[in-house]
Parts: sequence; C-alpha cells; structure tokens
Amino acid sequence: MSDQLYTMLAVLAALAAGLWAWRRFHYPSFWLVIGFPIIAITIRATWRKVALGCGLTKKRQRFWFTTVPGLVASTGVVRVRRKWQRIAVDTKPFMWLPLPARHGWRVTLHTLEGQIPADYAEVAERLAHSWGVHAVRVSSDKPGRVRLAATVHDPLVKVDELPPSTELLKVTVGRLETGTPWVIDFRTVPHWLNAGATQSGKSNLANALIVGLAPQPVALIGFDLKGGVEFTPYAPRLSALATSRAECGGLLEDLVALMTDRMGVCRMAGARNIWQLPPTMRPVPIVVLVDELAELYLMADKSEKDEIAKTSTALLRVAQLGRAFGIYLFCCGQRIGSDLGPGVTALRAQCSGRICHRVNDPETATMTLGDLDPAALDSARTIAAETPGVAIVAGQDGQWYRARSFYVTEQTAERAARTYAHLAPPWSEVVTAQPIETPDQQTA
Repeated sequence: MSDQLYTMLAVLAALAAGLWAWRRFHYPSFWLVIGFPIIAITIRATWRKVALGCGLTKKRQRFWFTTVPGLVASTGVVRVRRKWQRIAVDTKPFMWLPLPARHGWRVTLHTLEGQIPADYAEVAERLAHSWGVHAVRVSSDKPGRVRLAATVHDPLVKVDELPPSTELLKVTVGRLETGTPWVIDFRTVPHWLNAGATQSGKSNLANALIVGLAPQPVALIGFDLKGGVEFTPYAPRLSALATSRAECGGLLEDLVALMTDRMGVCRMAGARNIWQLPPTMRPVPIVVLVDELAELYLMADKSEKDEIAKTSTALLRVAQLGRAFGIYLFCCGQRIGSDLGPGVTALRAQCSGRICHRVNDPETATMTLGDLDPAALDSARTIAAETPGVAIVAGQDGQWYRARSFYVTEQTAERAARTYAHLAPPWSEVVTAQPIETPDQQTA
C-alpha cells in the first residue's frame, strides 16, 4: 500500500513539475490548452452571481415551480406543495462563449432592456475583482451588444523593445495594454498633446520620438522653453532650435509663412495636400517638438500680453492648417490647464492625439483627457509613481488605452542625433525651398 502511495505521489509531483515547466517556458500554449478552458468554465458558472452582485440583472416575470404552504397537520407541521405559477426572477444578461486573447479573454454580452455600455463600464472594477483579473475594459461595436475584455496580468510591467517602424512619420514608441505596438503616426494623427509630471516618462517619450524620426527624411524643429537644456544635446539632428519665447515666436512666424507658400504650391498643382504632389514637388515634412508648453502662455506682467497673444495665435494657426502642408506638432508639458488662457483650450481642440502620464494635479488630466471618456480620466489618476512611462493614450481609432513607452536613455537619443545629423536640412533651406518643376513645365 505504501509503494502505491509513493508511486502516486511521485506521479503527481512529476505532473506538477511538468505543468510548471510548461507554463514557465511556453506560456501561450499553456494558456490556450490549460489556463483558458478552466477560466472560461469559471466565468460561465459564476456569471449569474457576479451579474447579481454588480447590479446587472433585471426582474422579469417567469413561470416557475414554487413551494407554497398547504394544510396544517394535526401535529402542527405545515405541509407544503409545489405549484406552477408566474413569479419575478432575476435575469442575467445573455453571455456568449468567452474567447481567448493574448493577455486574457474577451466575451460578448447582450444588454437587457434599459441598459447601456456605460452601466457596464461603471462596474468594470467590480467585475475585475469578482473574476480575479487585472482589469476589465468595456466596449460596444453595435447597439445591444457589450464586449468585456479582461486582462489577467498587467502586460505593462515589463516592455520589451520592438523593431522600429520603416514607414515615414510613423514611430513605434512602446506597447499598449493589449500587447500590440504603441505607434505614433503623424500621417493619421497629426498633432499630439503629451502631459506628465517630472519623472513620469514624458521626456523619455520625446527621446523615443527623436530616435525613431532621426533616420527619416523629415525636418525636426525644437521649442525648448527650459532654456535649451532638453533639446540642445539633439541639436545636430534639429533643423532649428528655439530656447526662449521670442525665438519661438520667430520660428512660428517662419512656419506660418512656409505654410502659406505651400498652400500656393498645392493650389498651383491642384492638390489638397502635399502628399498629392508629385515626388519632385513634395516639400520636406516638418515635426515640431514643443517642451514646456505652458511657458508660451505664462504672463509675468501686462507688457508680455501682446507677445503671448501673437505666439498663441501663430501656434494655433499651425495646428489648424499645418496637417495638409506637412507640419506636425508634438506638444509636451507638466502643467496644462484652462487657467493658462483660451489659447491653450483652442490648441487642445486641434490635438486629436492625447497622452497623459502621471500628473500632479487633476486639472492637467482633465485638460488632456476630460473631453474624451470619463473612464480614461479615472484610469489616468491611478497611475503609480513606481511605473514611469505608463500613460493613457487616445489615438487614431477613437479608443483609449493604457500604454508604456520603451526606456530610451538620453545617450541613445544623442547618439541617434549625431549619427543622422547629415539628414537634418538647414532651416534656411527648408524655408526658402520651392518646387523645381511645375506641372506646366513638366508637360512642356
């Protein structure tokens, strides 16, 4: 008997060790074969209780066998009998079969009468705790349907660097919580607003952009309102660098004039934007990197009012009209609030790309994400200081995600700036460059 027991224990130990090794060295197959089926069964088995606890059920009249009191026996015992009658029953939303995902699972629900996706978004945290997962995201692709996407473990704890993008004006800067690459595509989303406190990862994201854009045939312009301490090391790859409000105003005047010239070129060629021009006529794209955006709007006394208004108007014109003419903005700041003036609010409206790292005040998070989804605002306020680089991102697909940028050292960005310094066109040439040939000259 003891030998059989030892043999059974040895088999169980070997099985446990094999499962541990399988999970440790090839987690994707272990998740699909072992982990997900167990979780799927658990989800379906507990859905009624979870829905009831989260307030997602509705009372409906159903015919049901119920126990009703009958006659009282002489001994005082109440005799009961079963009766088929109509009663109110808690009905749960219909759930389809869960499907596996890269870092968890997803499932589609049919909403009950009177329910909207916001009702499920409000209890997303309760659903996550009920099922013991990291987070639950709620989305809806059609009326009457709600999709729950659960993440079992936080995929942003460790972010491995991905291969760089080879497409023009597209940079892979990190990874989304879905496991897919986090890509900043200026052709799709031309202007971005990036907010974050000190040591939140805001500057690291700018480093990743410089490393990604440096080998591309684009002109990089720096607005460094910290006196040049941030972007001066990258000057070899920059076509122009402004370190004061006055210098920024001069560069913005050049950009507005350049934008006007490009308007004339596109009008002459019958094109709506520079990308419809022939390659021989197409001007170089320009990416403007702005650090400490608030410094452009802060006013010490009334004597600076006219200068601030002029700078704010020029920057807003670039944001409104620059996309079609190959001028793109990436604005960064620690403190971005409506108290800086209407110019900031108007600029925010033109920046469809939003990135919110950990911030020190709710106003900055509200300014960055408040006009999107309230759930995104709540998620931004929970970013821990121990997770630099984590941000809430709203981009080209209209959704928001938690994301984390790759760690890019300043030395790496400086090395990229020096390596590709020969690709930086002088600012004087960018401003004065005109197409060599016109459509009429090409056909002559």
